[in-house]
Amino acid sequence: MTAGRDLCFTPALELLRLYRGRKASPLEVMHAILARIDAVNPRVNAIVTLVRDSALRDARRATATLRRRAALAPLFGVPVGIKDVTATKGIRTTHGSKLFESHVPDEDALVVQRLRAAGAIVIGKTNTPEFAFGPNTVNDVFGATRNPWNLALTAGGSSGGSAAALATGMCPLAEGTDLGGSLRGPASYCGVVGFRTTPGLIPRYPSVLAWDTYSVEGPMARTIADTALMLSVMAGVDDRSPLSYDVDPRELVKAVHAPSVKGWRIAWTSDLGGLMTIDQEVRSVFERAVGVFRSAGARVEAGCPDMREVPEIVRLTRGLLMVARHADKLPEHRAVLQPGLVENTEQGLALTSVEVARGELLRTRQWQRMCEFMTERDLLITPTSATPPFPLEQPHALDANGRPMQRSYLTYAFSVLGLPAISIPCGFTSQGLPVGLQIVGKRCGEAAVLRAAAAFEAAQPWVAHVPPIVERRG
Repeated sequence: MTAGRDLCFTPALELLRLYRGRKASPLEVMHAILARIDAVNPRVNAIVTLVRDSALRDARRATATLRRRAALAPLFGVPVGIKDVTATKGIRTTHGSKLFESHVPDEDALVVQRLRAAGAIVIGKTNTPEFAFGPNTVNDVFGATRNPWNLALTAGGSSGGSAAALATGMCPLAEGTDLGGSLRGPASYCGVVGFRTTPGLIPRYPSVLAWDTYSVEGPMARTIADTALMLSVMAGVDDRSPLSYDVDPRELVKAVHAPSVKGWRIAWTSDLGGLMTIDQEVRSVFERAVGVFRSAGARVEAGCPDMREVPEIVRLTRGLLMVARHADKLPEHRAVLQPGLVENTEQGLALTSVEVARGELLRTRQWQRMCEFMTERDLLITPTSATPPFPLEQPHALDANGRPMQRSYLTYAFSVLGLPAISIPCGFTSQGLPVGLQIVGKRCGEAAVLRAAAAFEAAQPWVAHVPPIVERRG
């Protein structure tokens, strides 16, 4: 049998191989995962609701199935964490808000249904800022999630709990959500993988905005192959989600088995064409990562479409989303909501119909620029975040290279455009903090993004890196 500590860092695909070879059981893995949670979670606060009893019960059932030598589902016996904004039947789902502190849904979200149907075992809920708003995972219900590479720093937001849980071996797979970078930013800060896919690839239900093209659910993992496997289970059409479309999940899994970018045309920009202020160490790590693609045979060149209108597009289009989701809460609950959420909702309420329309016109123009740019290119790569993880007490990164800044992530531009974008680890700062690389593909180009990410992972593996608070062996 594999040692318990090693099982906590064993990829999901390898767990499945061990199960098939009867070299480990789901119950053995679950005991190892729960022991890891008991040892590490009090320091990072990544998992905020642990369903120990039901996880053990499901693991026992899976182990009994294994003994019968039945065919195994794609995620058979694999532990998974679910973000605390995603509904889980019978498991508290607070949205990180005092308004939902005792809320227990009576049905699973569609994505949770699919994960369970594929054999995954839900271990509990991972922390989020209130209503998944903001790049720092902290709320008044559970407090802050700390970065496992430096406990004084943020794990990012809003999927910070999922990212920190993955980085510390508390689960091999985790679900997250992403509006402006909530999968990708925490993945960058914690040294794991977060994949925001084309809106509609993963259907959302329930959702208060069925035609929302900004918010998506997505897979998070420690390896590209695990990310692709999880995505293959989550993706596919469902009529309750009107943006959803059909896809062959086998193509997503196959993509990582051909990890090559030889002959591909890849553009890169460290600052979105001058739009962002970038920490110098992040820039250096990223530019070394660009060289990995060049060495792998890609035709790499600096380039970026004009992104100057993106901040205005975000201001005008996000306001509508905030009003739709939260305006009804302000009259009665303003005092208990986080200030940033209130402020952004009020900014949305102040927009005129002319301004909202202008946001969509600008967004369309930005889309046309991006399409023209990508005509001659296969991928665009950027840093995921402009800075390393910032201090826990700050709402966001405040400066880079001594210059003030308002935005931490280079992610929102691609949410605006609805393009698939993955964050993968690409190196470390001199202080030992992870730096993320963002790979952006064409619309519905998830297979190409996964293939390129797998090529980078093969050239520069990162799975051996473990946060200092974790002892992998011994």
